[in-house]
Amino acid sequence: MELLRSLLDEPLILLFVILFLGSWFGSLSIKGLNLGAAGVLLVAMVFGHFGFAISPVIQNLGLSLFIVGIGLQAGPKFFRMLRSSGLIFGILSLLIILFAVVTTILVAKGLNLDPALSVGLMTGALTSTPGLAAALQATHDPLASVGYGIAYPFGVLAVVLFVQLLPRIGKVDLQKDLEETANPIRTVGSPVLTTLEVTNPMLHKSSLSELNFAPYDAVVSRVIRDGHTMIALGDTILLNGDNLVVVGNETKLDGLIAYVGKPVDTDLENPDNVHLRKVTVDSDEVMGKTLKDLRLRKDHGTTVTRITREGIELTQNPNLPLIRGDVLTIVSTELRLDEVEELFNRKKLAITNLDIFSISVTLLLGVLLGMVPIPIPGLGTIKLGTAGGPLFVALIIGHFGKLGPIHVRYYGPSNHVIRELGLVLFLAGAGTTAGAGIVEVIQTEGVKLIFGGVLITLIPIFAGYFAARKLLKLSVVHSLGGLSGGMTSTPALGALNQLIDSEDPAIAYAAAYPFALILVAIASQLIVFFL
Repeated sequence: MELLRSLLDEPLILLFVILFLGSWFGSLSIKGLNLGAAGVLLVAMVFGHFGFAISPVIQNLGLSLFIVGIGLQAGPKFFRMLRSSGLIFGILSLLIILFAVVTTILVAKGLNLDPALSVGLMTGALTSTPGLAAALQATHDPLASVGYGIAYPFGVLAVVLFVQLLPRIGKVDLQKDLEETANPIRTVGSPVLTTLEVTNPMLHKSSLSELNFAPYDAVVSRVIRDGHTMIALGDTILLNGDNLVVVGNETKLDGLIAYVGKPVDTDLENPDNVHLRKVTVDSDEVMGKTLKDLRLRKDHGTTVTRITREGIELTQNPNLPLIRGDVLTIVSTELRLDEVEELFNRKKLAITNLDIFSISVTLLLGVLLGMVPIPIPGLGTIKLGTAGGPLFVALIIGHFGKLGPIHVRYYGPSNHVIRELGLVLFLAGAGTTAGAGIVEVIQTEGVKLIFGGVLITLIPIFAGYFAARKLLKLSVVHSLGGLSGGMTSTPALGALNQLIDSEDPAIAYAAAYPFALILVAIASQLIVFFL
């Protein structure tokens, strides 16, 4: 035993033992649920109880890296969502966080809980590690980690069960409800599908490449002639009487009809092996390239009819540079679709493009900003700290992609490495600090903590769902997807995806999630003034 303790007194051995045991514990799965990185926190709390401690320098380094990774991840989406229909999911996230804040204040006052414990309970109930980081910065009290560790497991489980059980208890047909409810993901400029019969003599015996559909933001995906369906390619010759399946801007539909002929009933039966598939852009080889650069029609015999980016449907634009995560709707034969899907998802082993210079400057600017006192009239002053400062700077730089010499549009794996490494280092330090007094806290506040954590979890879930349905008029699918994002619960999104074969839950989640990340971090600092 003495040998073991002497080994654990070595800082690096202690750190890696905690990371090893914590990652193993977090990976254990029960009916598809696991604690993930929170396993490191719980294991670290056990070590902290027995008197072991991780250096605060390691904890703060991990915190800064993790927060910067979060900011760089959310930056490209966050500000764009403010200018789009995604804002409705931002409002939902704001309401969920407000419900959580009000509930936390009432629980803390009613149960006479310590302020740091209360804020920790809120961040655990919302399964928000950035929120925990902000709470620790605001309270300077390790008890926030104790509250987080107690509320987190129920926070994960409650949202998953709510998503799974609500449609069953309410006997909701999710697909039917989705079709019958107004879709906020579609905007005024979203593309629509229509079928037009060619009656304009100027189009007769012309190839598609000779015609100009650009003024109407439209693309022809299929040509139907005498009951046979053909893929629309550049050298496809049109004849009077052909039916063109067109995807274009609804606001320019009248002009398109005048150009082509007349609308007819849309019949998308595919007797001639013409198929439609949604393909996600995930290959480094196509990043930044346009559809014109890729020559999909000429070289692969396929037609892209629309692009979905960050939850917003866009009309196909041949000059639009592609980014990771774009979802392309493509029409072609099964074999050609397989080839193109491989092109957009092709993986190759390569070094990451992580740049130490840009990361260092981003961290330095963030830490310096976090040290600046910000006066709040009537409440005092706050500092953004090691969490808020780097988050704000990373959001700005992540949005623009660069700031002077600072380039931060890293490959997905690079950003993942930054976040995961920073997260486990931060949780290891926060856990050992909190573990020093966890037994005493549980002995004196145990029942109240559990009860408070349950309330802070359940009230935002039910109130958020009610607001989504009654105030924002969202479908059940969009309500549950937005709720999962507002509660920052990825497992809940996974459960929802098993209930309906649609991209809508993921889009709603992705629209709400960045807002929730930022709002929880802000709320965790401001709520301290009211406790």
